Amino acid sequence: MDYVLKTNALSKSYKEFKALNGLSMNVPKGAIYGFVGKNGAGKTTLIRLICGLQEPASGEYTLYGRKNTDREIAKSRRRMGAVVESPSVYLDMTAEDNLKQQYLILGLPSFDGLADILKLVGLEHTGKKKAKNFSLGMRQRLGIAIALVGDPDFLVLDEPANGLDPQGMVEMRELILKLNRERQITVLISSHMLDELSKFATHYGFIENGTIVKELSAEELNTACRKCVRMEVSDTKALARVLDWMEIDYKILTNTTADVYENVNVSRLAAALAKEGCEVISMKDRDESLESYYINLVGGGRNE
Repeated sequence: MDYVLKTNALSKSYKEFKALNGLSMNVPKGAIYGFVGKNGAGKTTLIRLICGLQEPASGEYTLYGRKNTDREIAKSRRRMGAVVESPSVYLDMTAEDNLKQQYLILGLPSFDGLADILKLVGLEHTGKKKAKNFSLGMRQRLGIAIALVGDPDFLVLDEPANGLDPQGMVEMRELILKLNRERQITVLISSHMLDELSKFATHYGFIENGTIVKELSAEELNTACRKCVRMEVSDTKALARVLDWMEIDYKILTNTTADVYENVNVSRLAAALAKEGCEVISMKDRDESLESYYINLVGGGRNE
């Protein structure tokens, strides 16, 4: 698999507080990577490091094949666009003038593509309206527009849905999907709102106390949270034989427990198990939510 970003044992401290503690993560090319963690878990610190705003105390990362210690790492960073903590917007300027300012900062020779960017983020009709009179959702989309100047193919967004109303969250989600699908932009998006991320993320990294505790694809997360029947039996080997014969999907957890992922005729299953000398001890519906999966994963502890 081709990766845009790989980090290896990154650490960063602020006085006595360890913001990152040996963090290793992998962002595949073309992914919408949901970087999930509570406030204070280390998400913004990681983003600041890969954007070159700070240096790690130890460890390393690779951006488009270049290590952070490479003298040409700036070339890789030019392929990035980022909105860190809050959008860097000139409040007394229009959306168009904000973008023109970014073109000048990057030293681009012309304003080619400016109108296309405004249209892409849904701000093409804001005219002379100043950014200070924008809604929060409009400001967030303007921040993304500014990050898109220079035509990056890796976009880093730090909590872009914070404070948005439901309509604003829908607009943000649709914009991220459009950038990913139509422009093939890889997106790293930090958030503590797993339920919202689950509507569009393709990969996840769960961070707790500065460490990645789990990385998985959307398919793997959905499988982990699938609705099923948790069965406790006297012998899961016998259960497996019967379920294979009945062509029912399942997962053996221990010698006595298994998750069964399809509707099953209980009487027929019990009769078949009895012939195998297997006793059914209990059956319980199980439908783990994404939030409960996350809480169980990180132990529900409080960040310092």
